[in-house]
This record gives sequence, structure tokens and C-alpha cells, in this order.
Amino acid sequence: MAEAQYMGTGRRKTSSARVRLLPGTGKIVVNKKDIEEYIPFAHLHEVIKQPLAVTETEGTYDILVNVQGGGFTGQAGAIRHGIARALLQVDPDFRGVLKAAGLLTRDPRMKERKKPGLKKARKASQFSKR
Repeated sequence: MAEAQYMGTGRRKTSSARVRLLPGTGKIVVNKKDIEEYIPFAHLHEVIKQPLAVTETEGTYDILVNVQGGGFTGQAGAIRHGIARALLQVDPDFRGVLKAAGLLTRDPRMKERKKPGLKKARKASQFSKR
């Protein structure tokens, strides 16, 4: 019999993560590397594990992630969003807990586009009277 597999897609800024939850021991693999090897910052490991902590399911699922785009923080946020969505497939009763923690909402903040005549989105050249 095939074991249950739960999928979730998470996004933040320019990062996109495809997450698979498999019943297991709590191992997290990101882009075929262990989480400690792929993301070198401990506080981002905590961010990624938030949905598991909130639903008290730490150590019950192995997590396989494919993530691309953005930097470490954006990718960690995308992974967190994907895990939260996958946990909804595991048990729809988690919805209230995850929503109260703000883990189901996609972070809408994006980089502002560069405007013509400026150096960046808002940075202009120094003003001079003459």
C-alpha cells in the first residue's frame, strides 16, 4: 500500500516552494540537502518549523522541499507557507490554529519596481540648487 503524501505550495517575495509531507521521523530536506546544510541560520530553521510547532506535529512527518528564487529569508517564508498548506490536507481541523498564528496568509510584500529617472524604486540623485 502506498503511504500518504500531502502536498502544499508556498510563496513569499520571489521565492516559490513545493512541499511534500510524508509520515516519518521529522527530517527536513530542502533541494536534496539537509536543512542545516542548505540554510545556515538557526532562526530561519525555527521559522520553517513554526507550523509544525503550532499544530504539535513535530517529529511525525518527513518534509521534502523544492524551493527556488529569492534569498534565505524569502525561501524560509515560502517553505513555512507550503508546510502550513500541506498540514491543512493532513487534517482540516488545523485551519483555526494555523490561521490564528497567521501562517496561512501569503505575505503580499514584494519589491517595488524601479521608476524611470530614478536610481532605484525611490532613490533619486542628490538635489542641487545649481
